[in-house]
Amino acid sequence: MSKDLDCGAPDAPVRAYEHEIRVTWGDCDPARIAYTARLPWFALDAINAWWEDHIGAGWYQMEIDHNLGTPFVSMRMDFRAPVTPRHRLMCEVWPNRLGETSVGFHVAGRQDGKLCFEGDFVCVFIVADAFRKQKPPKAFRDIVEAHLRPSA
Repeated sequence: MSKDLDCGAPDAPVRAYEHEIRVTWGDCDPARIAYTARLPWFALDAINAWWEDHIGAGWYQMEIDHNLGTPFVSMRMDFRAPVTPRHRLMCEVWPNRLGETSVGFHVAGRQDGKLCFEGDFVCVFIVADAFRKQKPPKAFRDIVEAHLRPSA
């Protein structure tokens, strides 16, 4: 289940997208917390869900149906608290930058209201079959611009 949340300033409401992830026993290490490598996976899953919700297509459809790729050129994450299967992981996602050929997303992962991780992820738009940088299609740019907000 995913939904939009009101997280903008009172005078300029902008919505962050919220994506729910069920963390399972198989996501965890012997310390009974999520493997470190799963946290970027959870964040990327939330970004893919943002695309699906806002343009009706995730990365697979963007690549196959629109010949549009968005490979990552930068990922930065800070870990705040362990992620466990005890509660749903709620990932808030919003675009936080838009360049001529790139888009950045901020993801904040929370369990039971507690911030567990946050990070910034930057992708570049490419012509998928040529692996050549390009400007985002206007429809994509318009949607990102409508949801753009700086990181908290």
